[in-house]
Amino acid sequence: MEPLPRETIVDVLERRLQEDILGGTHPAGSLLPPEHRLAEGYGVTRTTVKHAFGRLTQAGLLETRHGVGTRVRDYLRLGGADLLPMLVRHNPEWLADIFEVRAGVGALIAERAAGGTPRQRDRLRTLLDAVAAAADPDAVQLADAEVHRALARATGNRVYVLLTNTLFAAYLPLRSRLVAPFRDPAEAAARLEPLVTAVSHGDASAARTAARAYLAETQRIMLGALETS
Repeated sequence: MEPLPRETIVDVLERRLQEDILGGTHPAGSLLPPEHRLAEGYGVTRTTVKHAFGRLTQAGLLETRHGVGTRVRDYLRLGGADLLPMLVRHNPEWLADIFEVRAGVGALIAERAAGGTPRQRDRLRTLLDAVAAAADPDAVQLADAEVHRALARATGNRVYVLLTNTLFAAYLPLRSRLVAPFRDPAEAAARLEPLVTAVSHGDASAARTAARAYLAETQRIMLGALETS
């Protein structure tokens, strides 16, 4: 068993404000009440409010202008993909959009990875073996992720690597509920095997087809498990 994280009052206020912003209580473009009013309303100190504001500003949800106040940022127009874990935590329906992007980007990465170096392609087989040998579903899931990171690196395009990292980070808040495709190490490796083989053989067309099949199947299993949980 892992120890539960200890929350501070700043953590609690940050999450409360975050939920109010993403839930529309404080819509994009609106000014938040002054710090002293929020402090009174939430029963905290102004210092606590300042710290929570600082975190939410860093996260891209707020912006503060001297003499104007703190405004809710239009995160859908101005925000980046780093907001996705927060959005998924607030509303799991974001997963459908994430998986759609995952499918398109993943197929393109696989196609490009087929043109990687022999050493990169050989590395994929080692990582596939690690999936089959993983001790538990969590380890299988993490080993599977390393295969996809290696595929991204094999493209030679660093943006694909960053996109892959971003997409994995996007559903980290729900990772424990998306473990269904990884409960059996042998089955998980078998799903990946056609993709790894196609890339290893340098067959771009087959790699793209195999990636689409793999991503569609794992998406079906994960979303099905999420709906029943």
